[in-house]
This record gives sequence, structure tokens and C-alpha cells, in this order.
Amino acid sequence: MKMLWKLTKEATRYKGLYVLAICSTLGLTLVNLAAPKVLSVMTGVVGKKMDDEALRQIVVLTIVLLVLYLIRILLRFLSNYLAHKAAWYLVGDLRSRMYDKLQKLDLGFFHDKQTGDLMSRVVNDTRDFELLYAHMIPDIITNVVTFVGVLVILLFINWKLALITCCPIPLILASGGVFAKKVRPYFKESQKCMGELNAQLQDSLSGIHEIQSFGQEAHESARIHARNFEQVKAMLKALKASAVFHPCVEFLSSAGTVLVVFFGGWLAYKEQISVEDIVAFVLYLSLFYAPVSGLANLLENLQQSLAGAERVALILDTPSAITDAEDAQDIGKVKGEVTFEHVSFHYEDDIPVLKDISFSCKPGMMVALVGPTGVGKTTMTQLISRFYDPVEGRILLDGKDIRNVTLESLRRNISPVLQDTFLFNGTIAENIGYAKPDATRQEIEEAAKAANIHQDILQMPKAYETQVGERGLRLSGGQKQRVSIARAILRNAPVIVLDEATASVDVQTEKKIQRAIKNIAGKRTIIAIAHRLSTIRDADLILVVQEGNIVESGTHEQLLLKQGIYYKMQLAQEE
Repeated sequence: MKMLWKLTKEATRYKGLYVLAICSTLGLTLVNLAAPKVLSVMTGVVGKKMDDEALRQIVVLTIVLLVLYLIRILLRFLSNYLAHKAAWYLVGDLRSRMYDKLQKLDLGFFHDKQTGDLMSRVVNDTRDFELLYAHMIPDIITNVVTFVGVLVILLFINWKLALITCCPIPLILASGGVFAKKVRPYFKESQKCMGELNAQLQDSLSGIHEIQSFGQEAHESARIHARNFEQVKAMLKALKASAVFHPCVEFLSSAGTVLVVFFGGWLAYKEQISVEDIVAFVLYLSLFYAPVSGLANLLENLQQSLAGAERVALILDTPSAITDAEDAQDIGKVKGEVTFEHVSFHYEDDIPVLKDISFSCKPGMMVALVGPTGVGKTTMTQLISRFYDPVEGRILLDGKDIRNVTLESLRRNISPVLQDTFLFNGTIAENIGYAKPDATRQEIEEAAKAANIHQDILQMPKAYETQVGERGLRLSGGQKQRVSIARAILRNAPVIVLDEATASVDVQTEKKIQRAIKNIAGKRTIIAIAHRLSTIRDADLILVVQEGNIVESGTHEQLLLKQGIYYKMQLAQEE
């Protein structure tokens, strides 16, 4: 009930459409209740002596019946369309809200999540809300009003027969409760399997090059087949329960009809009910049991909707570990001074990643982080952008604790260039301009020149309008890195983070990237991670990180004179 109440509050923004849809539904129900009464009256007129007056009555009743049916067409259209319109707008809102929520969640949330499963929650699970709000709510209203209205009419016609009509209702309601408890876990399992299938598909399609290269098509096909039929089997379990429940409801409804026919005939034999009333009773009987028979579909749709709603609510109710403090302030445009004060961090308890890290980087300086893989270098750069918060210590930007400034203003002052460069499926100009949507073509080209990629772009088929493909598939690794550097330069942020910008490029491309870095050195604060020491030879400060600690610091020449870890790294790379 809490879930239903929460979902109902979500839908209140479209209450105008729902009010019109509900009014149309109520009007439709009243028309459906009135039609059998008109037919009953016509039966009574026909059953008496036919004369001119009777004929006039039949003509009038025929016209009334025709008008009722025409009104029913209009009301059914309004009921269906307005309810669907409100429901699909709600689905659209929920999808947007879920995407916005996912954007605000900290990176830790995504560590154990699969992209395909999250996509399934955003697209597939939200779609089930349409069942709830476009079908179930109008159907529930129609069924309740119809059931109560018909019951009142039947009681007026013959209260004894009406009570006999109600005999199967408790059995139907009891079986519905059993069905709801049994079928809901199956729908939850089905939607979970659908999310896993989407995740597997996304993973396989992203790695299609590797699949074909290693000849693993049969293996991947078997995995997709297995995931696919896990979802099929889970859905079939739910449908099997439905296939048992539906006939049971139909049988109980039919049993009620049999009882009415039998006792109605007996009452007619005793002359306690007229033929006209029996005809009316039989006509209303189908309306009376229709809502009860529809209970099976309503319960099935309800369980499916709630199963999806739980998966949606799990995302919407997840708190982000990284949020703005209540008194957070916009930091404005900073100079670029970055300071770590006794910073410690871990992803999991008792497994430290950084231990008591302290250093300071003045505006315009280039600080390089070097050391083996997995010692915490990338984590340090992510802490600067506050994708995570330190467990101990603090990080200052221009002397201000970054936890006391808004995330938007903090990240506005930092431009990242990551090792795994991500480019959107668009043109080169769009990808460079992503950092500054209102940038002119001249600004984009100036950034490309500074990143030493301008000439490469001009040699491409459509220059800056060349499509890069998904994740920049049509560009080389070095070109993607320099486009990413151009994007960072265009943003004109005081702090630039370079994470392994030359890790996977050839020597010639490395030199081009080095020239691009020199173009911005001294103008921005640069925090660079590098395995190739030639990239950071000119850095103002080099920090050697091992096992989460800074074990050496100094310039390139100073560290070589110490003949310590950095010196050994230099010798190893020269060899």
C-alpha cells in the first residue's frame, strides 16, 4: 500500500487528465447500467398488448438506446485516450527522473551494477506503470461502480435472488489473494532476468570485435540463449499461475449464473418474480460478474506493475554518498591551487587505498603522479573532482575545503582527460564542443590547435563534421586522446587532470600529445598520471606513489640524483 500511495502521488501532476478520464469512465459505467434497463422496459412493452401507444414507446426507447450507444462510443474514447495520455506522460517523467537520479549517484553505486540492467529499469520497468495508470485504475473504478450499481439494482429487483448471486464472491476474493502472493515473485524474477539479459546483450555487442577476433561466437550465443530462456521460463511460471487462476474465476462466476437461473426459475414457478424482472436480472448478471471475472487480469497486471515499481523505487530511493552540504557555496572561478592534507581513503573497509597523503600544487604548476598500477593514483584525481570523499583528511581548492562548495561549481573548474577516452557518437566538432555548448567554430579550432589535433582533423573526409562513431571507433587512440585534450582546453578550466594520456599510443603520437601538454603548461594547474616518464619530465613536482603512500617527491632531476625508486623506474624504461 505504501508503494501504491507513493506511485499515486507521482501521478497527481496529471490529475486534470485523470479527472476527465475518471468522469468519462463513470459516465460510461452509468450508460452500461442504463442500457439493460431500457431493454428490460422494451421487453415489458412487447410482452403486453401491442397497439399504437406501445409502438410509439418502442420507437422512443429505440432512439434512447441508440443515443446511449453513441454516447458510450464518445465516453469510451475519452476514457481510454485520456488515461493513456496521462499514463505515458507519467512514464516519460519517471524515465527522466531515473536518468537524472542516476547522474547524481556517486561512482561507488555503479561499481557492482551492469549498464544493461540499469537501462532495463529505466526503459522496461517504467513501462509497466502504463499498465497501472492507463488500464488498472480506470478498470478498478469501472468495476467497483458497476459492481455496486448492479448489486443495488438487483436488490431492488429481487433481494433473495441478489443474495444468491453474491455466493461465489468470497471464494473468488480468497482465490485472488492466494494468486497475488504466488504470482508476484515470478514477475519480479522475470524482470530481473530481463535486466540481466539486457546487460549481457550490451556487454556482448560492446565486445563484438573481441568475440569475432577470438572466435567465441558460439560461446556468446550460448550465453545469450541461456539468459534469454531464463527470462522466458520465469515469465511462463507467472503465466502458468494465471492460466490456473483465470479458469477458476470463470467457473465460480458460471456457478453463480447457474444458481441464479435455477433459483430464478423456481421463484418464477412460485410466481414470486415476473418474466420482465427475470430478463432484467439475466441482462444485469453479465454486468455483475464481469468485474469479478476481470479481477484475474487486474491482479495479474497489478503484480507485474508492482514488481517493476519496486525495481524503479530502488533507484529513486537510493541516496547518493556525494551530495552538496546544506551551506555549500559556489566557489566561482578559482586560480587552481590544489592541496591534500593528510588524506586517507578506502573503497572497502580494512583495505586502504590512500594513506595520509599530503602535498600542495600552486596555480599553474604541473604535478605528476607516478608509480605501479593500482597504488591509488587515479583515486587521487577522482577525489579532487569529489567523485568520492576522503575517509580522513581534506582536499582544498584555493584554500577551500571542496566538501563545502557545490559540486557543480567544483567540477566546472576541473577538466579531465582520461586514459579510457569516451567520445559521443557525433561529429568531432560536437565532441570538442561538448565542454562548452555555446562555443564558436573558431574557439573549437583554437582548442584543437592547442591539442595538436587540428591538422589531423583537416585531413579527414569531412574535417570537423566527420562522424567519430560509437565511443570514437573511427579515430585512432592518439586522435581520441587529443580530441579529449582539446575538449578539456576548450572548457578553460583552471585545473586539468591527465590520466595516462599517453599510455596506449605510439612514440610519434606521444610526442604530439606532449606538445599539446606543453601548450597548456604554466597556464593551467595540471595533475598528470603517467607511466611513461618522458611525458612528465618537465613537471614542477613529481610524486612517486607506492601502496597508497607518497614515497618520493621532487623534480625529475632531483629524483634521479636520489637514485631511489624513480631512478630505477627511469632505468627500466630506458632499457
